[in-house]
Amino acid sequence: MSTRIFTLAFVVFCTLLAGCGAKDDPRAALKAAVQQLQANVADKNNSAVLDQLHPQFSAQGEFDREWAQRTMLLLFMRHKNIKVLALSKNSYLDATYREKGHTEAQVGLAGAENLIPDSASHFRVNMEWWLEGDEWKLARLNWE
Repeated sequence: MSTRIFTLAFVVFCTLLAGCGAKDDPRAALKAAVQQLQANVADKNNSAVLDQLHPQFSAQGEFDREWAQRTMLLLFMRHKNIKVLALSKNSYLDATYREKGHTEAQVGLAGAENLIPDSASHFRVNMEWWLEGDEWKLARLNWE
């Protein structure tokens, strides 16, 4: 019985320690934010994506948060199923400004009304993240 209690306590301790380590590691937190953004888009969770955007968000140097909201709404209405495939991605902290992070990725985006995609696109995406408190917010988005 005491072995089970010790094992349970040890597992809980390790879990808490792992969670604390990720919070204290800005690069790990940045990677988690990127993963969450990918999941939020795939889940068609418009409000969660908007929560991840910085108030000064800009895409391609000319589009703002309202544009992002309208574009997502159109994409989510047009396609019943959305798949975001990160073919490659690299996240790193800015060497000069520790409160800025960057993600470079090759992304495939597919939309489908049923099981078979009826549209697909490939993008090279560059994202700039700004640390707000203890959360990374997407501030700049550019793609080719």
